[in-house]
Amino acid sequence: MAEKETPSVLAGKNILLGICGGIAAYKMPMLIRLLKKQGADVRVVVTGAATRFVTELTLSTLSQAPVFKEVFPRTAEAETDWTRHISLGEWADAYVIAPATANTIARLAAGICDDMLTTCFITLRPKKPKILFPAMDGGMYSSASVQKNLAWLSGNGCLVVEPESGDLASGQCGTGRMPEPDVIAATIEQAIEKEAGNSLLRGKSIVVTAGPTREKIDGVRFISNYSSGKMGFAIAGAAASRGASVTLISGPVHLETPRGVVTRRNVESAEEMQREAALAGTGCDIFIGAAAVADYRPEKTAEGKIRKTNGNMALTLVRTPDIIEEFARRKQPHQLAIGFSLEPTEELRNAEEKLRRKNLDLIACNTFDGTTTGFDVDTNRLTLINRRAETVRLPLLDKQEAAEHLLDAVEELMAGERGRQAVGGKILQSGTGQNQHEA
Repeated sequence: MAEKETPSVLAGKNILLGICGGIAAYKMPMLIRLLKKQGADVRVVVTGAATRFVTELTLSTLSQAPVFKEVFPRTAEAETDWTRHISLGEWADAYVIAPATANTIARLAAGICDDMLTTCFITLRPKKPKILFPAMDGGMYSSASVQKNLAWLSGNGCLVVEPESGDLASGQCGTGRMPEPDVIAATIEQAIEKEAGNSLLRGKSIVVTAGPTREKIDGVRFISNYSSGKMGFAIAGAAASRGASVTLISGPVHLETPRGVVTRRNVESAEEMQREAALAGTGCDIFIGAAAVADYRPEKTAEGKIRKTNGNMALTLVRTPDIIEEFARRKQPHQLAIGFSLEPTEELRNAEEKLRRKNLDLIACNTFDGTTTGFDVDTNRLTLINRRAETVRLPLLDKQEAAEHLLDAVEELMAGERGRQAVGGKILQSGTGQNQHEA
């Protein structure tokens, strides 16, 4: 019997590929194919000079996505997608610039943002790998200015990969050749593995609830909601990719188990979810209640099917268990409770009140418009509020990106706990009251 092939670390990862105007750009179509073959999603940004060496049509065809060059494209798209330079940086799990030319290296080191490639370099989420593959003539590469710029970039969080020695396009022989696509792909894989290994979530036990619950009226009818489970599943997958041991407790949804999730428990009702959550939550480090649990259930469930009559029918509803509140009430000092809130009015005030009342460490307040945010859509707009009343307002994001931001906030909480423990429990924070900032 053949052994099952181990999925690539790149499977499901978002790779942003920046291509500059050097002869080595001809290797990039092959790199895109390698990354796609390993299950990565690839988006391409180019400088104007890059398209002299490889066409946008080729790059778009292989990546199966548009190629981006200008921050404000001269098309109708600019009218509706004027924040693409931000959303691409938010989307990416790693940003790879290959080949990185002397000109682009200088602009990156100086913080210049005059095209899509350089702007995305600034907007990439913190802690995500930035990998540069310098490629140029040997004399250019060894010049004092290029070396100074590379040293600055390397010292400020970039992985700069030394070019290889060999025959150069100028006809000379020296250091300046960009590695082959398979070497670049392996380097990206190693960088993403290392980034996951540095996560504070690595080795932690995390329970995530997701999806709706169904509360039976009779054998064929039930009370439920429109939750698709996408947000909870995105959180579970993102936590697993950071090295956490994830238990996913899901109501009835049509979603595949995210890669890396250790255990999945499928339930139907709120009581079933409560039982599974109580078992899994006992020894966990973090509990994230992303499920849209029904607040009420019928007091009695009829056998078979209730027959329709000419009169009205009355249902007596009783409260279902509050799963996240029950966990938070019993949690130990080392455990964190993360909840969600969706309020029709005064959403932030009500979310803060819920955070305090339920003893949560962090709450994600959903903005609901029924079209781009809320149930059964792929995007969300969250406001994250922690127990110190610090607020982070996120823009409209893909739910996978929103999940990453939520976990970033969880890691910040964990880092804060470590800091307080290191100084004997003394709380260190700047400012008081509600500290707000935009993500």
